[in-house]
Amino acid sequence: MKKITVINGHPDKESFNTAIAQSYIQSAKNAGAEIRYTAIGELDFNPNLQFGYRKSMELEPDLVKALEDIHWSEHQVWIHPIWWLGMPAVMKGFFDRAFLPGITFKRNNGISEGLLTGKSSRIITTSGDLSEEEYENIYQSSGLFQLKNGILEYCGISSVQNHFIGPFCDLNENDRKNWLDTIGHLAIADSRIN
Repeated sequence: MKKITVINGHPDKESFNTAIAQSYIQSAKNAGAEIRYTAIGELDFNPNLQFGYRKSMELEPDLVKALEDIHWSEHQVWIHPIWWLGMPAVMKGFFDRAFLPGITFKRNNGISEGLLTGKSSRIITTSGDLSEEEYENIYQSSGLFQLKNGILEYCGISSVQNHFIGPFCDLNENDRKNWLDTIGHLAIADSRIN
């Protein structure tokens, strides 16, 4: 079975991002994948990397479990809204606290090496009022660049695909259903062993 971890970065468990996560999870399970799920907004942890890298902070149990699921996975699905052109604060705090040297990357003689090699990823972002064209052409896909290049690929994850849903405020119920169906098809494709 393909091992997939789904990570929802929206702090509201009643958001459309949660509906996306649930659609993905159900379709992937039906296709035979083994799934683990992390809802970052429901984790109990301090999102503030209080001392930077000068002094370490003990990882809370929820962060330890989330990291175990990320290391266990062969494929990760990161779902989040675009807020101020990037990810929600709690999701950024998750990366600050959990994606640490020796856990997801290491540096040797000034050279960085990712520790999450051999994994693939899919990013699904939602936007309230931006179209994909505006996000790409006006804002240079800034949040996507941060997550895809600055975090996931830096930590060794390859084959990162992304999907943009927006502007969400223009979607009606039928549009939302169609998107959930599309997400289900992506989950089935991701569940195939490569």
